[in-house]
Amino acid sequence: MPESRELKFSDAALEEYRSLLTHYPTRQAALLPTLWIAQREFGWLSEEAQAYVSSLMELPPAHVRAVVSFYTMFHRKPVGRYLLDVCTNLSCRLRGADRIVECISDRLKIGVGETTADGKFTLGVVECLASCGTAPMLQLNQDAFYENLTPDSTLKLIDELTARER
Repeated sequence: MPESRELKFSDAALEEYRSLLTHYPTRQAALLPTLWIAQREFGWLSEEAQAYVSSLMELPPAHVRAVVSFYTMFHRKPVGRYLLDVCTNLSCRLRGADRIVECISDRLKIGVGETTADGKFTLGVVECLASCGTAPMLQLNQDAFYENLTPDSTLKLIDELTARER
């Protein structure tokens, strides 16, 4: 039987968390950034990860669960190496976001909320990425934005990401 490993922050993440607490008036106020640390550390916020944060922060588990389930930026199941979140708010929809979602879905053979079998890509939709003037757009992971998308530019992006893996 494999050895069970207790879920906990690395030393560096724990130090980051402790430093973070000095910037907020209460532990509860530091919950969102602490959840970001946890998601970065563990890849997603499993029930075990949420329970760890609850214990670490001395907050009720229900409160942590409520926050995690409210914000779409927190992942409650594993996501691929490349998370493609397509904005589907009104401006993006009017300028072709549905075609972009369909294009990604067809190329990767996954639906919204699904991850490719190899674990490389997850397709998501989000309500607004605040770039209405450059719609349609998508966010890659948490740090890159692609605007004025067309089916061709979207397929090119997927090809470039796939090529990184070779």
